[in-house]
Amino acid sequence: MRLSHFRTLMHDEFGEMRAASLARDHVFAELGGRSAEQAIEAGIDPKRVWQVICEAYDVPEGRRLGRDD
Repeated sequence: MRLSHFRTLMHDEFGEMRAASLARDHVFAELGGRSAEQAIEAGIDPKRVWQVICEAYDVPEGRRLGRDD
């Protein structure tokens, strides 16, 4: 997954302000005690980061691949 797609998924699901805050501030044990931003900077695939976020925030399966516009 490209970083741009990850950011689009985040914005679509959480809104621009909340997505930025969540990516920066929420620490996930599943990502080695890192925030989403830190995990991506450490080389963890954005797809894995997105999966962890979806699980943590109970994103419905139907929205995990993005919006159907």
